[in-house]
Amino acid sequence: MPVTAEHVAAWAAEHEGKSPQTLIRFALTTFPNMTLSFSGAEDVVLIDMAVKSKLPFRVFTLDTGRLHPETYRFLDTVRQHYGIPLEVCFPEPAAVKAMVDAKGLFSFYQDDHKECCGIRKVEPLRKVLATTTAWMTGQRKDQSPGTRNSVPQIQLDTSFTGTDGALVKFNPLANWSSQEVWDYIRALEVPYNPLHEKGFISIGCEPCTRPVLPGQHEREGRWWWEEATKKECGLHMGNVEAEAVSFEIRQG
Repeated sequence: MPVTAEHVAAWAAEHEGKSPQTLIRFALTTFPNMTLSFSGAEDVVLIDMAVKSKLPFRVFTLDTGRLHPETYRFLDTVRQHYGIPLEVCFPEPAAVKAMVDAKGLFSFYQDDHKECCGIRKVEPLRKVLATTTAWMTGQRKDQSPGTRNSVPQIQLDTSFTGTDGALVKFNPLANWSSQEVWDYIRALEVPYNPLHEKGFISIGCEPCTRPVLPGQHEREGRWWWEEATKKECGLHMGNVEAEAVSFEIRQG
């Protein structure tokens, strides 16, 4: 039976305030073909918790072709540390070539990052999500001003389509702070990207990521040439759409 908005609302109410571990166990039990999105520190925490649940799951990561060298090495570190397969998803070569041939390798500095992210990240994500009915991310409410303040622990992802049409999205760390994430990482010796030791907090592609200064928000290091409240690449398009609706309601 396809999942409906009513199912998701009931699950969200039932698990409100529950621990990430409880939510992960529910998610993996309910959706045996669950796939975890892996890129940052939060995602490795999810992998660590999922491995400890001893339930089946998949892990995928998006290789845009523009990642930091440290990030590529980190992917293999996680693969070896947990002994898990890691699905690496690549962009369509023809689409990348057409964009680069027409506009160069750094057109996002003049335009914005949406076209490049759409080709290198969103379309590969769309393909992998079409193979599952649910996915899990490391999003937190305090990660980005204006786009993640209302991220729920469980939601119906209307931006993408799963194998049955409906796609359920789990954000087990939605209510955690950055401090709680790093407390977990250090206490349980979870592997992390060495770029974090160099001032990088939110890590994306090399041309679009830089360290943040003391007191700056973690997303200040992403697409720093753009307006601060629009720092989403399209993987979580529902956040932007939800914030736009919220803004209209507030203004109305």
